[in-house]
Amino acid sequence: MTNLRQADSTKGARSKTPQKQRWKTILSVTAMLAWTGISVIVAQLAVGGVMIGVIGVESFSQPVAQAIYAALSYMVAMLLAIWVPASSSMEFRKVDKSGKKKTVRLGSKTKSSASRNALGLKGWPTWTDIGLAPVGYIISILLAAGLVAVFSLFPWFDAGEAQEIGFDLYASGVDRVIAFIALVIIAPIAEEIIFRGWLYGWLRNKLSRETSNIASMIISALLVSVLFGVVHLQWNVGVTVFAMSLVLCGLREVTGTIYAGILMHMLKNGLAMWILCMWGGMI
Repeated sequence: MTNLRQADSTKGARSKTPQKQRWKTILSVTAMLAWTGISVIVAQLAVGGVMIGVIGVESFSQPVAQAIYAALSYMVAMLLAIWVPASSSMEFRKVDKSGKKKTVRLGSKTKSSASRNALGLKGWPTWTDIGLAPVGYIISILLAAGLVAVFSLFPWFDAGEAQEIGFDLYASGVDRVIAFIALVIIAPIAEEIIFRGWLYGWLRNKLSRETSNIASMIISALLVSVLFGVVHLQWNVGVTVFAMSLVLCGLREVTGTIYAGILMHMLKNGLAMWILCMWGGMI
């Protein structure tokens, strides 16, 4: 009878372990998604607050200041979203089976997840990355058009709502150069490192322990893309960048790096800047 009871208790413990691990995974994934989104928002508020305090509201509203603000915000967000969780560690006291207390340290293994390879920055861009960038851009446009058409069926979705990018405000050559560096070079690099480098890589690694490779890839791409759309704070833009993010995640899977995604993102922002500037009569 004793053996039967021990067997039942062992069986019950084993059945609870996967469920407990599953909940731990859900909580850690939710926390990482929340932290990434918070990092982007906090960076914008912090950089904006400091710049307003230093140069004043009127100067802050100028195009060049806005471009610098965007660049600094992305860099601070990258620092917060990646460095803080990667370098954090926690210690707690645990009693082992022998009754001795020992210190357990969490976070020591996390630092390796912020390495160049883990961020999708292994090696250097290749001709394949360069060739895939325009292909991915075309696919993202088609996918975005399909999603926008579907969402346009809902009365609350305004597909024609303008996005306040500010490209059309850069009237002089110097202004355009600063805007180009901030919005076409720095922004794509920072966003790709944060979302498709750090966050997607972390999610893929975490979820692959609980699900199949295909499932972890799909779930990670969807979660990253939804968050990427949400932080843009605009429905029609969110749907468009959601589609773009799905393609960017796919490019990382195909190439193993984020270089093709960075180039595609630069292409998208560069074309947007050129078209809007030309449409505004400045080119």
